[in-house]
Amino acid sequence: MDIFRSLSYPNFRLHVIGQAISLLGTWMQRIAISWMVYEMTNSVFWLGFVQFIALLPSLILSPFVGPFVDKHRKYKLVFLTQIGLMLQAGILTLVVGLQLQTVLLLSVLGFIQGIINAFDVLSRQSLMISLVDNKRDLPNAIALNSSIFNAARMVGPAIGGILLTRYGELVCFGINFISFLPVIVCLLLMRVKEDRSKLTKESHSRALIEGFSYVRRSPHIASLIIILVFSSLFVIPYTSLLPAVAKDLFSGDESTFSWFESAAGFGAMIGAINMARLKTGENLRYRVLFSAFLMGIALCLLAFARFLPLALVFTMMVAFAMMMQNSSINTYIQTHVVPGYRARVIGYYVMAFQGVAPIGTLLVGAMAEYIGIKNTLYFMGTVGVIVALSFYTYLRLHIHRRLFKKR
Repeated sequence: MDIFRSLSYPNFRLHVIGQAISLLGTWMQRIAISWMVYEMTNSVFWLGFVQFIALLPSLILSPFVGPFVDKHRKYKLVFLTQIGLMLQAGILTLVVGLQLQTVLLLSVLGFIQGIINAFDVLSRQSLMISLVDNKRDLPNAIALNSSIFNAARMVGPAIGGILLTRYGELVCFGINFISFLPVIVCLLLMRVKEDRSKLTKESHSRALIEGFSYVRRSPHIASLIIILVFSSLFVIPYTSLLPAVAKDLFSGDESTFSWFESAAGFGAMIGAINMARLKTGENLRYRVLFSAFLMGIALCLLAFARFLPLALVFTMMVAFAMMMQNSSINTYIQTHVVPGYRARVIGYYVMAFQGVAPIGTLLVGAMAEYIGIKNTLYFMGTVGVIVALSFYTYLRLHIHRRLFKKR
């Protein structure tokens, strides 16, 4: 089928196999940590704080990691980061197994994981173009990669919820540790050819300045990154509220929380599959506009919902829209940026997505403590709609300006 055409490339197929297994473990670990922190503290703020600390390195390091990645072989960097993430997962499993876990220690281990992830995400995103031989299939590969991520997000929490209920957090952490083995095996089986001539030769400081200048000279890219910044600050952090939504709004337990996570994963997977059907030449910026608007409306509906199945449907809608928005921005950047600047520009994308999100998570957590979960969701949804309308105004002005220049 045309939707799976990228899987015909051996390197990309190995990448998908390894990631599919590893990401299941990653989502089991995420749901276990979220539930553990909320059980330990019974606080939305501390739940957001732990997630904030884990994602903070993406905010601080991403612009600086970009020039480093542009100067080195991406395959080697990905291999090293996977080893590092496996070691971090092993230490976390040991800490929980010895019952030494505290919010402070979980935050420290999360911060270490965040540092490694800052290098891993940029290296993996930049490596993607080397995993498919025909560059016209790159958008399809990006979409399928997102599909795998979100399929794992759907299945991982569901399995994690069962394991949490029956066996506790330790089993989830142990499975995540073991799940890195298939990734490493698949990486060893790959035969990746990278064009060394496209590696930047500039000094790190000069490369950093040039990367920023490139984004500033490219308003079509800069506008999308700005949209992502506001979404990450006020809309996307809805995920950090899901444990509280499950427990406080619907009087649920670990299983209820896993339903919300799985619903979000299912919605995001549908969005990723929709992106995989993307045709060459489609206007991705209008997809971003539609997705941002839908995400805001769906969040308001989630806040209004009083019936659990409806709340799960609205959670799916939010995740679907978020997937469409973020994947469209990612695909646009990957297909429009000059190769020598790719990692640096992706660095700003990662900073806007994963880096700003922890600040949003902290703000949203504090807001939920002060005005309540429902009012916070209403606020986030309203901001999402305002972001979409602002981007629509920008696009209309941009199109009008182009038509005026042609005359």
